Amino acid sequence: MKVDHGKPAPYARKSRAEAKRVARVLERYCDFPVPVEPVLVFVGVTELKVVATQLDVRVYQERQVSALAPLSGVLTADQVEQVYSVARHRQAWAQA
Repeated sequence: MKVDHGKPAPYARKSRAEAKRVARVLERYCDFPVPVEPVLVFVGVTELKVVATQLDVRVYQERQVSALAPLSGVLTADQVEQVYSVARHRQAWAQA
């Protein structure tokens, strides 16, 4: 990706790696699979060029974040609460 005419940066690759790390941590403490999708949101940029091959990472400018609203969830309310609890637990992330 190129932001504001700068040099290409590996944001998508890093985002995919971070999503895998987060999924591993959450699934270690939850008794169900936790789907994690990488999303990059760029704030205050004037131009953003995304290569078409980056389809597995959602990329938005801040004004486009509302596009996430219609997405439907795959977890039950109880599962969401469990994921939220694990996500707030410092010890879970200390060993990640």
